[in-house]
Amino acid sequence: MNSGRICVTCGTKYPENFTGNTCIICEDDRQYVPQTGQEWTDDKNLLRHHSIKIRKIKDKLYEFIINPNFAIGQRALLILSERGNVLWDCISMLDEAAQTFIQQKGGLKAIIISHPHYYSNMQAWADAFNCPIYLHEKDEKWVVNKSEKIRYWQGETYQLWDGMRILKIGGHFPACSVLLVPKLSKTAALLCGDTFSIAPSMQHIAVMYSYPNKIPLSIAEVARIKKSWNSWNSMRFTVSGAPKTLRKMPKKF
Repeated sequence: MNSGRICVTCGTKYPENFTGNTCIICEDDRQYVPQTGQEWTDDKNLLRHHSIKIRKIKDKLYEFIINPNFAIGQRALLILSERGNVLWDCISMLDEAAQTFIQQKGGLKAIIISHPHYYSNMQAWADAFNCPIYLHEKDEKWVVNKSEKIRYWQGETYQLWDGMRILKIGGHFPACSVLLVPKLSKTAALLCGDTFSIAPSMQHIAVMYSYPNKIPLSIAEVARIKKSWNSWNSMRFTVSGAPKTLRKMPKKF
């Protein structure tokens, strides 16, 4: 791992040669800089004070979170798949226990990230598992730590293997995406990070421009996303968003 700084508020890692003192992710109005000002940490400090908690969600799906909570509480999901495992979204640290666990499950064929708030420490994970990172080209400007392992995809969908597909939704970010995994259960699973927000009632799904700042999307953008959602209604799938899982179609979008 390089010795670059990590933003304490959003968990994004910057390269070693970064000399600035502001995080572009937090300066954007989807996120925020704390009133106390910009703070930084690094890999050594994270590994000293935190660990990665691994939770089995189902036979082929595992959750990884940083404990105690760090940054915006991101989680990564490991999907075990016949032709190669996938890490959906990413977190700001990788410890030895988590790396060993994933290697014992067959390693990673790819890391796929929904949007810039989960870019976190993706380069370290990609280096550790020698795998590519799939990001949509429309969110390229938010990549602060460049890597040869990044592969930018284009358009509305990207076909992977074993029937898995990345779907560009937009909304929260221009290329906010979800991952459709058809063989994860009896019904397909839609892994969405916070592209979609699942209500505590488990009856509704919402989309917003900024979740922490409570900034809504335009009516036109919500209508566009809802139209895409309705086109999937003929499919049966589980919606998994951090940290909830919706096993029935919501009453309202």
